[in-house]
Amino acid sequence: MMTEESGSRIKGGFLISRLNMLRQQGGQGCVDEVLGRLPLADQALLREMLLPVAWYPLELNLRLDTAIAEVLSPEDEPRAFLDMGRASADEALRGAQHGFVRPGDPHFLLSQAARIYRYYYAVGSRTYERTGERSAVLRTFGAENVTEADCYTIIGWHQRAIELCGGADVRVSHPLCRARGAPHCEYHCAWD
Repeated sequence: MMTEESGSRIKGGFLISRLNMLRQQGGQGCVDEVLGRLPLADQALLREMLLPVAWYPLELNLRLDTAIAEVLSPEDEPRAFLDMGRASADEALRGAQHGFVRPGDPHFLLSQAARIYRYYYAVGSRTYERTGERSAVLRTFGAENVTEADCYTIIGWHQRAIELCGGADVRVSHPLCRARGAPHCEYHCAWD
């Protein structure tokens, strides 16, 4: 499962949700097209039975996400990354993490940001600050290998998560990003 790369790790649930999204959007042919863009070692690992709670190299997930964006949305890659985040939230919050969803209470889910972060990442932390009745700020500290693409998936994940909790017209902005030189990533969430 885990290979030696930089040591940064993510949970298998990320990879599983990405492959499931591909199957839903284009069947096994779509999965095969995306995997065909990856190194042979990645292809072999992703064709094995992935375990949702096992740790896998973060770089594997980053390469997979890039290949997905190239296939599904070559003209608008940020849109593809947002969609991957939304699909991941749908799968997790309608499945194993359904306990974080309380209808009418997005703040409950957002207040669990530190705990939810640990479901996905081995390094770093995330904080929550309630800034209003229908707004909050999430901050990520110490994450490794921060990319703007990964940040788009985080935005999409939180947009969908807030919707699943009953938020409407959800807006998530990302004014500070480590990939753009900031000391941490910051996500401003607001909804009606």
